[in-house]
Amino acid sequence: MFQIGDIAVCLFNDATVYMDPGGLFGLVPRVLWSRRYTADERHLVRAATHNLLIRAAGKNIIVDTGFGNNLSDSQRRFLHIAEYDGTHRGLAAIGLSAGDIDIVIDTHLHDDHCTGNFRLDADGSRAPAFPNAEYLAQRREYEDATNLNERTRGTYRPDNYVPLHESGQLRLLDGDAEIAPGVSAIVTPGHTPGHMSVRIESGGEQAAFLCDMASLAVHFERLAWMSAFDVEPLVTLETKRHWQKWALEKKALLFFPHDATTPAGRLTQDEGGRLIVKAEDAMADNPERA
Repeated sequence: MFQIGDIAVCLFNDATVYMDPGGLFGLVPRVLWSRRYTADERHLVRAATHNLLIRAAGKNIIVDTGFGNNLSDSQRRFLHIAEYDGTHRGLAAIGLSAGDIDIVIDTHLHDDHCTGNFRLDADGSRAPAFPNAEYLAQRREYEDATNLNERTRGTYRPDNYVPLHESGQLRLLDGDAEIAPGVSAIVTPGHTPGHMSVRIESGGEQAAFLCDMASLAVHFERLAWMSAFDVEPLVTLETKRHWQKWALEKKALLFFPHDATTPAGRLTQDEGGRLIVKAEDAMADNPERA
């Protein structure tokens, strides 16, 4: 649990996934990325699927929903998922249930970020995972996610979001929006044109769930490093340039959705360049914040 001013946040790892490094690192050669990340005997890299709980102004807000419990055994084997459904276990561990969630922010609608919008019951039926919540996504993202092409159809599953929109439980945003006092959804294009990050501001402190603007900490350190899944990589680069400046100026706490070793940290700069300092190290001089 972290405290950002008056706002409490908690990071859950919904699923542990072993990924092909070609997806995680794109054009970055193995000789470079292997200095920071290790592949196993299958040539796969361990990754996380982090979702964020924000407790602000009496609201419980979930940012992204991961895979949840929606995948079959064969689907989990295909995706190399070792652990799953961590968000619901994490909520239970801090005394919350799915019914306590007021708002769900889908930063974008790729399947690893919103399959957990629904929950699979014992009888095989599916229902909204957070029955009392209003779900939010960008209108541009929804339009792209419902008009698929050969490049995008492998990462979008309309049954994760179309039923919510049809029932009125999913509200579409047109640009940046304040979700609750101190919590804003900001369009950060590149990974997809309608991709969002979530900024948190309270008591003079700042944080951001960057989502797939920077899937890994190293993606945020290095402008040219990004995943192969970015639809508009050069837009991602410029988006990161803007947010790097913000992160340095604000000394912001940053959350990375897929980094299994550095899930949170702060961007620092010295004569050697820019580096993410892992959260517990970055806050060693202020331990009550962790």
